[in-house]
Amino acid sequence: MVLTPKDRLIFPLDVSTAEEARGWVERLQGEVGMFKVGLELFVASGPQLFRELTAATGAAFFLDLKFHDIPATVKAALDNLSPGVAMTTIHCEQGGGLQVATAGARARGVQVLGVTVLTSLDAADLLAAGIDRRYVEPPANLVLLRAALAQAAGCAGVVCAAGEAQAVKARFGPGFLVVCPGIRPDWAAVAADDQKRIMTPFQAVQAGADYLVVGRPIRQASDPVAAARRVVAEIKTALATG
Repeated sequence: MVLTPKDRLIFPLDVSTAEEARGWVERLQGEVGMFKVGLELFVASGPQLFRELTAATGAAFFLDLKFHDIPATVKAALDNLSPGVAMTTIHCEQGGGLQVATAGARARGVQVLGVTVLTSLDAADLLAAGIDRRYVEPPANLVLLRAALAQAAGCAGVVCAAGEAQAVKARFGPGFLVVCPGIRPDWAAVAADDQKRIMTPFQAVQAGADYLVVGRPIRQASDPVAAARRVVAEIKTALATG
C-alpha cells in the first residue's frame, strides 16, 4: 500500500467527551489519514465510540492504550478490539509470549505496534528509572533493543521518537513501520510542552518515519484545518526531497 502524504498524518483525539471527538473527526476527516484514541477519551467513552464514529464517517482509528500485562491478558484485550481499529499499541519490553498474544489482531488486519521509549522521556529520566546507562546514552540504544522484541513478537512496527527512526529502519528494514509522536513544526508554538525528543514533520519524514502523530500544533492552532494542511504539505515536501 502506497501512503499519500495525508495518509501519514495521525491526529490524536485528546479530548474528554465523545461530543468533542465527533467534532474533531467531522472537522478533520478529509485532512488527516487516521485518528488516534488514547487513554483519556477511551476511559471517558469506551469502545462504543468506535462503532458510532466508524458507522457515521468510515474513519480509521489508532487505539493507543499501550497494553502492558501478561501475554494472556494482552491477547484477550486484542481479541476484543472494536471494528474500526486499524492500529493499536503494546509495550514491547514484555518480550516472550507476545507473538501468540498479537496473532489474532494481526490476522484481522490490525497493525500492532510496539511502544519503545516514550517521547516525553530523555536519558536522565531513563537513568532515574534504573535503566542501564549503556542503553540510554543515547536512548536510541534502548529503542533498538525494544524494537527487536517487537519484531520478534510479530509487531508491524514501533512507536518511537523521530530521532530514532533512521536507526530503526536501518536495523529492521523499510517494511517495519515507524510511527512518531513528539512532532513539532517549527511554525507552531505549543504551550506547556512535555515532549523532549522532538522533530519537525520534514525532519521526521526525512529520517524515515512512516506516520506522524501531530496533536497540539493542530488542535491549538487558530485554524486547525489550515494547520493540518500545512503539516501535510511539509510531509509532501520531505517525501519529494527524498
